[in-house]
Amino acid sequence: MKTKINHTEKSDAAVSNALGRRKFLKSAILAGAAGISCGGALRAATPQPSSSAGSPNLGCAISGRRTLGSGSAAMEVSEIGFGCMGMTHHRSAHPAKRECIALLRNAAERGVTLFDTAIIYGPLNNEQLAGEALEPFKGKVALTTKFGHEVINGKGTGRQDSRPETIKRYCDESLRRLRVDCIELFYQHRFDPKVPIEDVAGAIQDLIKAGKVKRWGLCEVGSETIRRAHSVQPLTAVQSEYHLMWREVETNGVLDTCNELGIGFVPYSPINRGFLGGGINEYTKFDPDNDNRQTLPRFSPQAIRANTRIVEELSSFGRTRGMTSAQVALAWLLSKSPSVVPIPGTTKLSHLEENLRAADFSLAPEEWTELENAVAAIPIVGARYNAEQQRQVAH
Repeated sequence: MKTKINHTEKSDAAVSNALGRRKFLKSAILAGAAGISCGGALRAATPQPSSSAGSPNLGCAISGRRTLGSGSAAMEVSEIGFGCMGMTHHRSAHPAKRECIALLRNAAERGVTLFDTAIIYGPLNNEQLAGEALEPFKGKVALTTKFGHEVINGKGTGRQDSRPETIKRYCDESLRRLRVDCIELFYQHRFDPKVPIEDVAGAIQDLIKAGKVKRWGLCEVGSETIRRAHSVQPLTAVQSEYHLMWREVETNGVLDTCNELGIGFVPYSPINRGFLGGGINEYTKFDPDNDNRQTLPRFSPQAIRANTRIVEELSSFGRTRGMTSAQVALAWLLSKSPSVVPIPGTTKLSHLEENLRAADFSLAPEEWTELENAVAAIPIVGARYNAEQQRQVAH
């Protein structure tokens, strides 16, 4: 059984945290990860034999499960998932394919059952990578993907296309790239103002009846769109950015609507695109051709310099509790609701271990309130998106 770590315990982790993010992981996590049991929602993701293309058999590091959705739309998954995007898309330098495959398999061996990708990531090659890496775990993990961004001849056009016929074509293509017979969870990536959400839901209904899709979800939409979509075909999850520097879903009705209707919530960028992990500073260079962070106002050097105070607050909070700033960010999200399942992404084994260990920490509500108040007292500099990006969300 997994043991929750209470911050009052005088553990070695509290001392190790002062050694820094990566040294802490090497000294504390590897020693304990293999001994934690691993259950399964789909089927237990038991460790696989090592191979030259795989990863070392290090056992599972996460055993807790959560349920996204309710009734016929319910889906049980690991309490922390894995976002695959950064392996091939929007994150400057990308690791070699074999390294990505090894890391994805390592995540599955450690108990992760929810893996998130999308057609637009790459485009296309992120789905291919996830499909190849996780084929040995078929039936044990859930590969979720997203449609909606138009892709022509392997390139994104910047337009939305959620016409029913396009959704069905994209589904068939995703099935081939993912190497699965049925997509566990198929999200609309961005709202298409040209297509009524009821028509989108109807297309998903057809795909469910055809046995090509099991469940569906929406990304970055408002509460009214959620209600309209859910009334046609019950939603399993809504995905949106959500972290200590972006809490709008708490006040715009989205989280309340999901809780009311029994819909799960999947925060993407739960560590704010790496910022809350402490690895980014005002001198960090983002690839202008392949890293969307260089387009985001909140990632300008001036904004990063000002917002570093927030990372320092998380680090200070975590230091006395044996937690890194990234673990504080993830554990805070897990505390918000049992139907919240964050999907942090990474290309590093040390960060994977760190992220999964976040589920081991249990803090009192008043401690989280203390953290929230401390962060709220720091003005956040820079908008989340530029004007064009903002027009695509919260419909």
